[in-house]
Amino acid sequence: MQDSIALSADRLSENDVLAIDELRNTYRQLCQELGRVIVGQHDVIERLAICLFARGHALLMGVPGLAKTLMIGKLAETMSLKFSRIQFTPDLMPMDITGSNILQDDGHGRREFQFVHGPVFANIVLADEINRAPPKTQAAMLQAMQEYKVTVVGSTFPLEPPFLVLATQNPIEQEGTYPLPEAQLDRFMFLIEIDYPSEGEEIEIARTTTGDPLPELDHLLTATEIIQHQNLVRRIPVPEHIYTYAAKLVRKTRPKGTSAPAWLKPLVAWGAGPRAVQNLILGAKTRAALLGSYMVRLEDIQDVAAPVLIHRVITTFAAQAEGICAKDIVARLVEETRSEA
Repeated sequence: MQDSIALSADRLSENDVLAIDELRNTYRQLCQELGRVIVGQHDVIERLAICLFARGHALLMGVPGLAKTLMIGKLAETMSLKFSRIQFTPDLMPMDITGSNILQDDGHGRREFQFVHGPVFANIVLADEINRAPPKTQAAMLQAMQEYKVTVVGSTFPLEPPFLVLATQNPIEQEGTYPLPEAQLDRFMFLIEIDYPSEGEEIEIARTTTGDPLPELDHLLTATEIIQHQNLVRRIPVPEHIYTYAAKLVRKTRPKGTSAPAWLKPLVAWGAGPRAVQNLILGAKTRAALLGSYMVRLEDIQDVAAPVLIHRVITTFAAQAEGICAKDIVARLVEETRSEA
């Protein structure tokens, strides 16, 4: 194993090796800083960091009170970036997100339309309860997420990099919501499920949040540094068998394909598309860099498989009737494919 690591490190320039070490140290500082206000949730913080440095958007799913909004806000606080929060509601219109043309006086007695930027023009956008907005508004967010630009009244405006959408969704209350279409779900690199804290963590939460105000966090990263790290992770070497493993794993999720196991076909209506393979590789590259590795390993792919795939695997009614969810299916596929790597 050491020989393969050395071989992969040789494929990186000396500057890239030093940059990976710097990114690992920065990530450790980021975790320590967030640990001042966030109790536990280490896996969630890691996956948020992966999305940030992989240029991928994330959808956080969890019941109310699990610090989804706080976590995103504090993550943005550790960076010298523009942050905006959009509370999605059924009456939210596209122009409330993108901005609109407003007739204004130019100071010389003439009136002209000027574009006023909406809250989507930020580096980190918190889309709170994104499934509460109507489809027309979600379509405006979809263009921003996919194309990094918005179109208003025939004019196109680019979004300044880095650009990251972190959306939250409540899985319990469905009244007055608009389920996200599969096409929009596919634009999220990760679906991050947030579970209840342990008993010890819950006691610590009560202790830290019922006393003095939460501390302000230090700025650790600038926009330029984030873009440099984003470019760096794409240069992390990937062994050929890792590409093969990622493709095989995704192809097994497709019930009509020849690669799908027999047990999966009655449980899955639609499997993941090619974007899942891309996100598996990008997520594995970023995780490897954050942990200070100079190459992608099998465990990196396996670690990001669930957040990449569970929102791209659509289960059948038969699976739902049996209490089998996409997470169960993905976990079984990862375990079965492990021996083929």
